[in-house]
Amino acid sequence: IEQYKGKVVYLDFWASWCIPCRQSFPWLNRLRDAYSTDELVIIAVNLDKKKSLATDFLKKHPAKFEIIYDPKGTLAKKYQIQGMPSSVIFGKDSIPKYAHKGFFTKKIASYEQEIVQLIKQSKDLINE
Repeated sequence: IEQYKGKVVYLDFWASWCIPCRQSFPWLNRLRDAYSTDELVIIAVNLDKKKSLATDFLKKHPAKFEIIYDPKGTLAKKYQIQGMPSSVIFGKDSIPKYAHKGFFTKKIASYEQEIVQLIKQSKDLINE
């Protein structure tokens, strides 16, 4: 995450069997389209044991954002992920600001408000 200092990072944890992930991917794609990569980085961490399961999911639900694979759950343990999907939103200072367990379409406006608030924060905050 440190390498993205100066940008907001949305770190999404997902698995092929996760039904709400089918709803979150189109929303994440819309986010990717709405913001430049200088403002927002979206990284989706797949936790399937077999990469082929993730590949099949991505054929049905394509991603316009970076996908990384964590079959051993190392990152999920680091961020204490307890459900699918889960997300951690980092501010421009690379510090986690928000965390969400699950994905709920009725909360999309709230998720987006958090992201916009972090994007609008002055880059001067990085050096404080």
